[in-house]
Amino acid sequence: MRDLLPLIGPTGSHPGGRSAMTCRYRCGDACFHAVPNTSTNEYAGDVIAGALGRRSMMRAAAAVTVAAAAGTAVVGAGAAPAAARTAERAPGAAPESFTGGRAARGLRFTPVAPNTADAVTVPEGYGQNVVIRWGEPILRGAPAFDPDRQTAAAQAGQFGYNNDFLALLPLPGERGRQLLVANHEYTDEILMFKGYDPAAPTREQVEVAWAAHGLGVVVVEEDRRSGRLTAVPRHRLNRRVTATTEFEVTGPAAGSALLRTSADPTGRKVLGTLNNCAGGETPWGTTLHGEENFNQYFANASRTTDARYGIGTGATERKWERFDQRFDVAREPNEVHRFGYIVELDPYDPGSKPRKRTALGRFKHEGATIRLTDDGRPVAYSGDDERFDYLYKFVGSKRMRHGSSRAAREHNLTLLDEGTLYVARLTGDSPAIEIDGTGRLPADGEFDGGGTWIPLATATAKGAVSHVEGMTAEEVYVFTRLAGDKVGATKMDRPEDVQPSPRTGKVYVALTNNTNRGVGSNAKADEANPRNANKHGHILELTERRNRADATSFGWSLFLVAGDPKDPATYFAGFPKDRVSQISCPDNVAFDPHGNLWISTDGAQLGSHDGLFGVATTGGRRGELKQFLTVPKGAETCGPIVQDRRVLVAVQHPGEITGATVENPASTWPDGPGRIVRPAVVAVWRKDGGDIGV
Repeated sequence: MRDLLPLIGPTGSHPGGRSAMTCRYRCGDACFHAVPNTSTNEYAGDVIAGALGRRSMMRAAAAVTVAAAAGTAVVGAGAAPAAARTAERAPGAAPESFTGGRAARGLRFTPVAPNTADAVTVPEGYGQNVVIRWGEPILRGAPAFDPDRQTAAAQAGQFGYNNDFLALLPLPGERGRQLLVANHEYTDEILMFKGYDPAAPTREQVEVAWAAHGLGVVVVEEDRRSGRLTAVPRHRLNRRVTATTEFEVTGPAAGSALLRTSADPTGRKVLGTLNNCAGGETPWGTTLHGEENFNQYFANASRTTDARYGIGTGATERKWERFDQRFDVAREPNEVHRFGYIVELDPYDPGSKPRKRTALGRFKHEGATIRLTDDGRPVAYSGDDERFDYLYKFVGSKRMRHGSSRAAREHNLTLLDEGTLYVARLTGDSPAIEIDGTGRLPADGEFDGGGTWIPLATATAKGAVSHVEGMTAEEVYVFTRLAGDKVGATKMDRPEDVQPSPRTGKVYVALTNNTNRGVGSNAKADEANPRNANKHGHILELTERRNRADATSFGWSLFLVAGDPKDPATYFAGFPKDRVSQISCPDNVAFDPHGNLWISTDGAQLGSHDGLFGVATTGGRRGELKQFLTVPKGAETCGPIVQDRRVLVAVQHPGEITGATVENPASTWPDGPGRIVRPAVVAVWRKDGGDIGV
């Protein structure tokens, strides 16, 4: 296994659009390390496509599907419009309205032009407010935020740092109020503490960081006249979950010897959750949270399995191992196996214990989103946010029970413990010679093909069965990446958020970027990841056979290939490219009430700050993409929620620019000069009280 020491120093230029400081604190300089996936998986299209035409290719793809998973034949995604020609427009100008008619319902706003303002910029006619900031008290007894006198006890009762995923849930019986659930992904100590010394953090600083990680639940209230949304402090449902909160491990790996530690010989109790990125809501009223770059918190690794998960061989950036031995792999080798799962939280029960769902596998989960099968079983989709890693699906075996009875709720809280975990293999339908790594469309006018869900393991009430030769079921659930390697899953360009459309059932996957694609000995471009040195990313649209969530085969196409619309290597579902906004590095995705897909970006590389975009997925306007907002300097757009009358975004890591400190800030958002930069949640609404984009 290759050395995991940084190839480039943490203050150097990042190959993507993020600042080196963001890479340092958010993901432990993941892109400066050797690619963890060194498997030799061949892309199925490379094996088959060379000398075959389209029809022969599809017959061969179907044969691969049957051989790999004993499933039904692959169904292609169908023909697509030819590539639209690009027209010139002034750099930085917002696209004009499409002359063919009005924009799709929900997208009728004047697009925000690309910009670098140190502010949240919204369309003309829209207002905004900060809903809640890092450090604002939400629990009874928590003090007001004082950046000069931070304590772990205070932070445990205050809103956490670096909000990411957001969910807004109904609050029956409290008119005008909703329940906001947020992830607190990571901490950036240089922007939190005056005089912070990265080489010698204090115990108090480390314990504040522990308390600033995790999850937050806070009731919010709307002002029907203005559209503002504000937090309700000290509500009985408000809650903080931190890096020291006790969790229950459930599912097939619970109790495994691989999860047992000196502090927990049962392998069923874990303290805390780390690096929660995106998430999802369940139909039974809970929220799901993905533990993503957990590897960066653990020091002194030496095993091959640790290397596959990107766990370093030396000290960590935050030095937590100095204060708690569980973060030292050399002293507590199994603690790291207890992170990298999907966490389920019941936000309506502040006394409930959060659960880590091992049946969904262990990897760098961006999040997990749920749809139900025709007979009411849950299906969870999740991307592994790493260069050349995989797309997964879990299909539950038990049906959801409707109703609010205690029996129904207790039953539904077991739905993600039994079922089958799958990984995706994709096959292109174009000859390999037409996929040249430039992003040029193949002769049929679209990047598309078919694929199969390959079973990895099945969990039942009586035990679990592995479908991967040479691995036990426990090993599949704890070392899921290795299982994907063994069955030949398709290496993707950082699969992040995954969202099924509530209207069409199609599944959309954000693939943020992969500047290592086709570089050196790394995997070259394929039809599902068609650009070498891919710095802008793309959106995959997946259609499962007969639109069944439990299908084992699917068709797919690239719905959007991001970048400057003037670049021939971009594609917007065939929509005229002189009528769309530019977009780079799609990350989180969500649907609005009209069926439009909304995309937030992370690390945009087109000279503008990150932002939020809406795009039509159906009808004559399909592919029309419009920018709705941009975020401040150094920030990332996270956790988008689009309701009828309101849009919410989590503004994460504002001011996170290399060289910035508390004393020398790079941003003055959200409170202006002389105040500490603070991540926050922002609400946007129409000033006239109307619905968004209509």
